[in-house]
Amino acid sequence: MIEYQIENDLLVEEFRSVLIRSTLGERRPIDEAERLEAMLENANLIVTARDGNKLVGVARSLTDFLYCTYLSDLAVDQDYQRQGIGKELIRHTKLETSKAKLILLAAPAAIPYYPKIGMTQYEYCYYLNEVEDLK
Repeated sequence: MIEYQIENDLLVEEFRSVLIRSTLGERRPIDEAERLEAMLENANLIVTARDGNKLVGVARSLTDFLYCTYLSDLAVDQDYQRQGIGKELIRHTKLETSKAKLILLAAPAAIPYYPKIGMTQYEYCYYLNEVEDLK
């Protein structure tokens, strides 16, 4: 039975491991422990999914709890995918931030997933990687 809980003190190695097992590690700095640690420390809402003691999913967010919640990382171990764990992580995140709009950037392979679970796609999104890119 999968248990969901808030774990704002998640260990870096557990976080790294689930990123790798979910394939999200392909787009995260998994070889930079200090950066992963800062990602966890600066998030203010981390919801986890555990099968016993094993971390099988994580939703890491930054939120003001009233207006917006940016769901930065949604990772589910590949062996546990297609069981509704991602959807439940999103549900638990939204329940903690009920008045806030939940926002995320989908990984390319996950684009078809979000509409299936009831999320609305928004076509206007912009990002900036480097300050030097500003014109």
